Amino acid sequence: MAESPALTPWTRCYIGLGSNLENPVTQVVTALLELERLDGCRNLVHSSLYRSDPVGPAGQPDYINAVASLETTLRPLELLDAMQALEQQHQRVRIQHWGPRTLDLDLLLYGDQQITHERLTVPHPYLHERSFVLYPLAEIAPQVHIPEQKSLAECLKACDKGSLERI
Repeated sequence: MAESPALTPWTRCYIGLGSNLENPVTQVVTALLELERLDGCRNLVHSSLYRSDPVGPAGQPDYINAVASLETTLRPLELLDAMQALEQQHQRVRIQHWGPRTLDLDLLLYGDQQITHERLTVPHPYLHERSFVLYPLAEIAPQVHIPEQKSLAECLKACDKGSLERI
């Protein structure tokens, strides 16, 4: 009798979403629905939407941000590829570092893994200092562990909330 292949375990991951072009609220809400429908993903939960000042070049419109949590059987680079395909469906153009965009999807955490790859760093290298990520993350996962960082609560205390507001 042949053995059945081992089932791929589900891994909890967290994704940051942001948009500041072409109706940002619609871009983020649509992306949340699309993430929920990705093959190999289930149990999506998301934060409220937040408005934040842009990071990067001056003169950009404000951003709309959220954080989503989901379980996936996709390996990290497979999930990154799926996320980048969604960005392309939203006509994401990478012209300027930290410049305006229709949709930005960042893999913030992938289980408790630490990943250093030319295409992907997890935990996201700026996660612990960005209010537009920390506050939505705390809304949906206040006890989450951020590898190589202090607790989420300590990261929040050390991060200036600035003009971030829930909408």
